[in-house]
Amino acid sequence: MQRIGLTGGIAAGKSVAARRLAELGAVVIDADVLARAAVEPGTPGLDEVVEEFGESVLAPDGALDRAALGRLVFDDPAARARLEAIVHPVVRRLAAEQEAAAAALDHGAVVVHDIPLLVETGRADEFHLVVVVHAPAVLRVERLVRLRGMDRADAEARVAAQAGDDERSAVADVVLDGTGSDEDLRGQVDALWDRLVGEQRQEAAAGL
Repeated sequence: MQRIGLTGGIAAGKSVAARRLAELGAVVIDADVLARAAVEPGTPGLDEVVEEFGESVLAPDGALDRAALGRLVFDDPAARARLEAIVHPVVRRLAAEQEAAAAALDHGAVVVHDIPLLVETGRADEFHLVVVVHAPAVLRVERLVRLRGMDRADAEARVAAQAGDDERSAVADVVLDGTGSDEDLRGQVDALWDRLVGEQRQEAAAGL
């Protein structure tokens, strides 16, 4: 089994790369999806979040009001750390369960962990290969404003809150260029996939 860590700044193109890897046959484990599952109604995770931050973070239907929680933690590093201490262990457990299931079905599976905060959480050493989708910060801000309708100040704050390009580059084994079109990026992913499949075949032939 090959374990790959996939990351990149917001609006760099990481989701495009992840979707293409899944289309090619990788098992993609999405940390954002797991983070939402960790605080679904009725979960211990949501109970802990409410205990920590109060019932103001609940929507009328009892679900987590993500916007309300975001307002509490975005500009408060200590509050954000408390939230991450609740959510991240659950995400890691769920990811480990999904990975184990993939390995049980196929010992040669390519398992891609799609982790936006891979660098920030110091997890690069956990993977055989770290793939970073890169696009300059100024371009990512423009995409957030133009494609997602985000206020420019909010977009700049979101980009600035993440690890910098140098930090991501420092842990990257492979850098995919997300500055062009989605088609360009998918082509780079295809080339990476061909490389991974070739390495698997070589290892199998060598009896590794």
